[in-house]
Parts: sequence; structure tokens; C-alpha cells
Amino acid sequence: MPQLEVVASEPETWSLLRAAAEETARVEPALASQINAVILSHSDLASALSFQIARKLGDSELGPMSVREVCREAFDADPGIVAAAEADLRAVAERDPAIRTLLQPFLYFKGFQALQAHRVAHWLWGQGRETLAFHFQSRMSELFQVDIHPAARMGAGLFLDHGTGIVIGETAIVGDEVSMLHGVTLGGTGAERGDRHPKIGKGVLLGAGAKVLGNITIGDYAKVASGSVVLKAVPSGCTVAGVPARLVNCPAGEAPARTMDHTLADIVYDFVI
Repeated sequence: MPQLEVVASEPETWSLLRAAAEETARVEPALASQINAVILSHSDLASALSFQIARKLGDSELGPMSVREVCREAFDADPGIVAAAEADLRAVAERDPAIRTLLQPFLYFKGFQALQAHRVAHWLWGQGRETLAFHFQSRMSELFQVDIHPAARMGAGLFLDHGTGIVIGETAIVGDEVSMLHGVTLGGTGAERGDRHPKIGKGVLLGAGAKVLGNITIGDYAKVASGSVVLKAVPSGCTVAGVPARLVNCPAGEAPARTMDHTLADIVYDFVI
């Protein structure tokens, strides 16, 4: 399998998050205790992120302290996990006009939080600790309504907007800089085993409710319109729409995942991909 690129760490991301936390704690005293515990009491993003994942996923079966230790172990073994989280935060800031600061996705956006929990589960899966990886997946699904198999490979700089109802199968691969909205499914087409899930290229935009099924490739910078069902490969830079999905235009644009442009061309080709 090809290796996904990990976006380099940018220390200023942590500084921006801390600054937003300090200002919010000042103007919203009711939240000061929470903000101090989750962000301001920590020296770096890795420490704060492990605390945040632990406070969300910890339960009576696997307490927050135990979850945090697992996260720390993963971050120490693979610093790329935290670098990817930084890239994810920057992606939200770039693509979501509703946010005010990095504090919102870090504290409240379940798409971002589910993705970071998955990154730890994926590391566990790679270590052969499959049962604990499944525990993380189960908690993530229960809490965030985002169900990503621990074996699925997720790139950096991802934006899971709203998050609710996203399902990603075991052998799926999602490239860097992808944006997907609620209700997206990257699934199989039957009960076959083996490599059976989609491969999503870099910079792809997957609209709300899009279903991409089978071991097919969605090329770099392609766009899948909301509500579409895609059963065949999509060329790089193209837009598809409909049930079953049809080519709308090629090229779709330089970076649809960054612009979050969900509009479609007026002319639809008269053949199914």
C-alpha cells in the first residue's frame, strides 16, 4: 500500500489554541475550570490532546487515566499522530466559516475528536492490540456517531464536518486534505473479505450523504456530490453526482476539499462512470 504523507508539525498551532483558551477563560468564567483542565494546564498539544481523548472516551470499563496512558504511549511511539492532529485543526480553521477560534473544534467538534481517537485506535491496530483498538472504535461510535474501523488509513489535514453518520470500512484509505460531510459511507458492496473498500485520493470533497462503495479509487481533487452513490472509479479532478453517480464535469476545480464548493456544473454527461 502507498504511504500517506504526514503534514509537518507547526508549533504555532498550539500557541493559537492556548491564546484562544486564555481569552475564553477570561470572558467566560463558567468555563474557566474546564478550559484550564483541558488546555491551559498542559505544556504542549500532545499532552492536551491525550487529556481530551481520555475525558471523552474514558468510562467505567476503561477509565480516563488508562485511556490517557494509551494515548501517551501512541504519541511517544509515533509523533506523526500529533502532527496529523495539528494539520486537522488547521484544516477546520481553513474550511469551516462557522468557527471563531481553534478552541471550538478541539473542545466541541465531534468530527475532529472522533478522528483523533481513531488515530490512536489505528496505532493500536498496527501493534497487534486489536481488542483495545475495537474498544476505542466502539466508544468513538457511541459518543460521536462516527464509525471508523481501526484498520482504516486516514491521511492528515482532514475535515469531518458535523461528523454524524460517517462510516469508514476496514480496508479504506483516505488521502491527505480530504473533506467529508455527515452521512458519508466508505463501504463494501457485499460480504466478501479482503481489500474491499474505497481509496480516496488527496484533496477530495465528499458531500453530505455520499456513498462510495467497493474497492474503487476516487482520484485526487475529485468531488462527489451530496447524496450520490458511487460504484465505479472517479478520475482525478472530476465531479460525479447522482444515483448511480454520473460524471458532471472534468476538471472539477483545483482543490474542492479546501474551497468546500458543493455546486455543480449545468451540463451533465449522459453516461455512467
